[in-house]
Amino acid sequence: MKRLIDYHLSEWKVSTHRKPLILRGARQVGKTHTVRTLGKSFENFVEINFEFNPDIQIIFEKNLDPVRIIQELSLSTKQKITPGSTLLFLDEIQVQPRALTALRYFYEMIPNLHVIAAGSLLDFAIEQVGIPVGRVQSLYMYPVSFMEYLASQGYTLLLKSFIQNSTDRFSTAIHDKGLALLGEYLALGGMPEAIQSWIDQEDPLSISTIHQTLLDTYRQDFNKYAKEHQIKYLELLFNTIPSQVGNKFKFSAIPGEYRKRELSPALDLLVTAGIVHRVYHSSGQGVPLGATTNPDDFKSIFLDIALGQALLGNDYAQWFINPHKEFINKGPLVEAFVGQEILAYENPIMKKNLYYWHRESRSSQAEVDYLIQKNTEVVPVEVKSGSGRTLKSLQLFLESHQASPYGIKFSTQKYSFYEKIYSYPLYAIAQAVAHEESRKALEFLC
Repeated sequence: MKRLIDYHLSEWKVSTHRKPLILRGARQVGKTHTVRTLGKSFENFVEINFEFNPDIQIIFEKNLDPVRIIQELSLSTKQKITPGSTLLFLDEIQVQPRALTALRYFYEMIPNLHVIAAGSLLDFAIEQVGIPVGRVQSLYMYPVSFMEYLASQGYTLLLKSFIQNSTDRFSTAIHDKGLALLGEYLALGGMPEAIQSWIDQEDPLSISTIHQTLLDTYRQDFNKYAKEHQIKYLELLFNTIPSQVGNKFKFSAIPGEYRKRELSPALDLLVTAGIVHRVYHSSGQGVPLGATTNPDDFKSIFLDIALGQALLGNDYAQWFINPHKEFINKGPLVEAFVGQEILAYENPIMKKNLYYWHRESRSSQAEVDYLIQKNTEVVPVEVKSGSGRTLKSLQLFLESHQASPYGIKFSTQKYSFYEKIYSYPLYAIAQAVAHEESRKALEFLC
């Protein structure tokens, strides 16, 4: 399955300013498979899994001399590691935090060696030991985006049309096809295992089993990064966060007699694990958007839309049978999908946050679902699960934020433009929000 990250990894491979790379993202989003795919383009590919091979951990205990480490890794794996022709993959590196520290010495002393590190709970180790500033680089991975899904299904011509400025010329048939495929994606979600199973079998029952298995995998990880007394809070939040999608997050909405001071640290853990994304409130009066956030004012979305539906027990069959009706009935889910897509098409060299805007007063209330930064400007984004003809909040934002040149609406309607508001169909989010580097990656998918 071709991924956007493949483009960025191919650029990293040939860069003259290459540094050891840390591939970051939640468990099961495809990091290991992606690196193995890249490894096929090297003369030698050496994979070290610290979880499966605990005996290798001692190699990093003696000292952090990279020459010695490479020699001993070669002896241990019986594979030649040659700078310039070998890709060394250090998987589950969080098991041996000293290996993270060693990356700086690979950069300083063996700069020609291609090294990639990854791990399912890597960010927890990074919080403990840090990463060598200026000596390594990161790339962030997310679930499969809708554009990647189209590529996996062979709809490359349709994909190319969706990312170019041509959606205004689409016939009703093509428009309906785009929405039907999007309905398919909203049922399957973006976890690579689920999508690959659909490609191989097209069996909806097997997809449901995969989703439940993935959820259990995330639950089993709780005891790896949480204290014993926190696990019940993690379980509670994990099961109930999808029900708060689309609304300001309230700890008081969590069932039971729990306090914020008990639940808040557990939510932080889920965010660090990449399972939950906060959508922070911002005034939207300038960039960076994070300069005017209130840490206590946020919404939340789950890692993957299909996993969130599985937690809620939703019947996703209707996404296949009658997607148009589901778009109308599942407004919060569609809003979460847009957030997932915005993250997917950001520049992966940095971890990006999501933002929204609201105004509360006795005279009027208004809320814009997302704010994005385009160059040095703030652009408001409104999500309408149906036709979405009323855009009072979006118009109010533009009136009160004169520096914002235009707004964006995503809905089931075709492309249009009226009074500073660009309307895009939900299948063309990439066209409207993709970062310049991500646009190159999207072309790569075609």
